[in-house]
Amino acid sequence: MSDLITVEIPLGERSYNVVIGPEALMTVSPLVAEMMQRGRAIIVTDEIIARHHLAGVKSLLTAQGLQVETITMPPGETSKSFAGLEGVVSRLLDLNVDRNETIIALGGGVIGDLAGFAAAVTKRGINFIQIPTTLLSQVDSSVGGKTGINTGHGKNFVGAFHQPRMVIADLGLLTTLPDRELLSGYAEIIKAALIDDAQLFDSLEKIGVQVFDSRALAQAIAAAVAFKARIVAEDEQERGRRALLNLGHTFGHAFEAEAPKDVVRHGEAVAAGMALAFDYSVHLGVCPAEDAQRVRAHLDDIGLPSAAGKLAHTQWDARRLVARMRDDKKNQDGRITLILARGIGNAYIETNVDEEDLVAFLETKLK
Repeated sequence: MSDLITVEIPLGERSYNVVIGPEALMTVSPLVAEMMQRGRAIIVTDEIIARHHLAGVKSLLTAQGLQVETITMPPGETSKSFAGLEGVVSRLLDLNVDRNETIIALGGGVIGDLAGFAAAVTKRGINFIQIPTTLLSQVDSSVGGKTGINTGHGKNFVGAFHQPRMVIADLGLLTTLPDRELLSGYAEIIKAALIDDAQLFDSLEKIGVQVFDSRALAQAIAAAVAFKARIVAEDEQERGRRALLNLGHTFGHAFEAEAPKDVVRHGEAVAAGMALAFDYSVHLGVCPAEDAQRVRAHLDDIGLPSAAGKLAHTQWDARRLVARMRDDKKNQDGRITLILARGIGNAYIETNVDEEDLVAFLETKLK
């Protein structure tokens, strides 16, 4: 495993490893086989991932003597729903899944969240392994145990904390991603640096687009995952400090909710949201303007939107965005909670947000 980087998520008896690098799945496939009871692997994936990667994954698993069953869902957020959940659970029950079995989530954030939630609720909990196939999911959503589905009330409003047994971040699975999807995932690496690692941000500034070279990317993913591991170990169920991981997400989710479907990528919305969070921190007098400028400059250099006006959808209304923010799960006592920053690498949770001031600030930024 010399070419692989392993990061432990330390949660006592539920601790697990995130294995990162090229050909990670091939290297650890014997370990995966050991986790499979009854000599079979049940893979939950979507139609696009199946077309690109399922044959290769099945080949590795059958070489370990496993029988492979697959549950293939339509791609996109529509599968992350009550109907999608019912479809996965029903198929698992049709396969007579045992409580001691471990299923595999092969896909991006949608499949990881959906399969993880199905694992959490089927027979009151079965094990699962994450094999994330996007940079966004390798860096963020596959780690930490958040699973769930969307409803008409918002994203991830129904779900559970259910930790995987292992996460396999195989860089080879990223080769089929369009550049736009890679950039979207990179936003979550920047996020980790902005929250708690000024030195990582310095490195990202210097390396620029070369971060997408294989070794540099593995190291950047590992740094972001190691940061998230520390936060999750301190606050697994997001009662306090884990909320910091939502830097840029309150603004970002509002952008996603207000934009036409599939026009704005999650990472793009988060990138613009992080820039806004730093700008608002400057507005409040708690963050140096130079730091906000560095954030915007790096986003521009790497090719991510550094402002709401640089998103694919540009027609925004400040009051509608703030209304969306009122629905955020982090809010307390009916007040908007924002993750802001006192500087690069020094994020904090702000629970005393003046909505009218926020509206006025957004109006200046949305012109």
